[in-house]
Amino acid sequence: QVQLVESEGGLVQAGASLRLSCAASGMIFSISTMGWYRQAPGKQRTLVATITSGGITMYADSVKGRFTISRDNAKNTVYLQMNSLKPDDTAVYYCYYYVPLRTYWGQGTQVTVSS
Repeated sequence: QVQLVESEGGLVQAGASLRLSCAASGMIFSISTMGWYRQAPGKQRTLVATITSGGITMYADSVKGRFTISRDNAKNTVYLQMNSLKPDDTAVYYCYYYVPLRTYWGQGTQVTVSS
């Protein structure tokens, strides 16, 4: 089993920045993919960004140029630096940890961006 603990989100104004972190513990694999999804009220959960253990990243078009995902393999921690936040970024953000045949999820953290 893998446990994921996310940092608190928050309430910020449009244009502000926020950094999320997610620490994995338990049965950690040397090769894995970590990342973030988000779910806005009444909408499906969608991918925000991913990063492999080798450092390959991928972003949703809506966050490219504003969000940066990074990872510290020694700490089994993934970070999401969110800049130039918009009200449309308001959602519950979920960290995930993927290895073949299994995905683990964090508990979710609320990010609210006011206009």
